[in-house]
Amino acid sequence: MRALLLALCVIAPPVLAADTLSPEEFDAYTRGHTFTYGSQGMPYGTEQYLDNRRVRWSFLDGRCQEGEWYEDGGLICFVYEDEPTPQCWAFRRGAAGLVARFANDPSLEELYEVERSDKPLSCPGPDVGV
Repeated sequence: MRALLLALCVIAPPVLAADTLSPEEFDAYTRGHTFTYGSQGMPYGTEQYLDNRRVRWSFLDGRCQEGEWYEDGGLICFVYEDEPTPQCWAFRRGAAGLVARFANDPSLEELYEVERSDKPLSCPGPDVGV
């Protein structure tokens, strides 16, 4: 019985906090903006939120991935052209902006909003230059 309870805890989805943003709140806050996210005091990546729940993501290496997001059980899930496996997050508003918790592995550190801009994401690619 104890093993069954432990297994259920491991595979059960995390409980969403009461302050988790709804898909409508998330869309209203992000659409038309580009967000830079950090983790543990270091830059993590940048995402541009476009119309129709489309996104453009970069790990700050000049490469961008096109994708889209959708709601699944109160989570915001992203799929990208090079990564079709859904990446699901619980977003909430913190004192300094968005805070995101990765639902696929809740033991990972949260991401937090470092900057919000109206400028598009720059995607020059890794092989730009002479």
